[in-house]
Amino acid sequence: MEVVEERLRSVCRVDDVVVDSATSYLADAGGKRLRPLLTLLAAEVGPHPDSPDVIDAAVVMELTHLASLYHDDVMDEAPKRRGVPTAQYIFGNSSAIMAGDVLFSRASKIVAGLGQKAIYMHAESFERLCMGQLHETVGPQAGEDPIEHHLKVLSGKTGSLIAASAHHGVMAAGGPDETSEALAQFGEGIGVAFQIADDVIDLASDPDLTGKTPGTDLLEGVPTMPTLLLERAAADGTIDDSGAAILAFLAEGRLDEDERLAQVVEMLKAHPVVDETRTLARSWVDEALTHLAGLEDREVYGYLVMFAHAMVERMA
Repeated sequence: MEVVEERLRSVCRVDDVVVDSATSYLADAGGKRLRPLLTLLAAEVGPHPDSPDVIDAAVVMELTHLASLYHDDVMDEAPKRRGVPTAQYIFGNSSAIMAGDVLFSRASKIVAGLGQKAIYMHAESFERLCMGQLHETVGPQAGEDPIEHHLKVLSGKTGSLIAASAHHGVMAAGGPDETSEALAQFGEGIGVAFQIADDVIDLASDPDLTGKTPGTDLLEGVPTMPTLLLERAAADGTIDDSGAAILAFLAEGRLDEDERLAQVVEMLKAHPVVDETRTLARSWVDEALTHLAGLEDREVYGYLVMFAHAMVERMA
């Protein structure tokens, strides 16, 4: 990971004083580095985990993720990420978008050295990421289950790159297609679990640790699993009084008033729907772990299991 971090920061540098500050901004801000870590872990399944291609693959995955964050923050008009001002807030929308595009280009250059199969897979993963964002922007179609739509969005926006991280790791280490496909399914599942867990963290997070005000997604009108589950219960006629009150508050709006947002957050935190969301996130992890079957005798198996559980243990 030290080698990946050093290489990542180097690749984000641009020989231009003005442009460099924008392209390097998010990399310098740090982050969890989940995707390159998973690439390195998955590579341990292959016969050549020390191949230089593994480092390249890990850097590609984080570069692609960082590039997508520049665009996400512009679309979300987000003022902060990881507790610091977003790139678009500092440099403006146009500069943030172009900085993201530069990082996408650099990721493409690196992945070109990994071979035709890696190029195709990476392009496919990036397409899925964009489609996930588009599905979120457009919303569910008439007759489509909102929860299934939400899960489809999570699979695209987050599951796609985490799946690709595992897939790239096995491929770069010379592992067989069957194993890389299984690890990709594992990554997809824990990616969705990660995002479902984020729906809980949005309500129960410590703003000093996350840099986010609790209820940010509610304030921005972003669909979350707890509210979607409440809406399903309302449609089924099984919602309780407190759940109905929460939906009434949300429908009324005025969440831009700090006290009102805090009140709705507290109501949701006290409702069983949050525990239901926690259970759902953990079920996605459990399902993802089934794709590790046959690897139990490998040393890395325990670390992959730990990595998967870490996706949801962040929930308060």
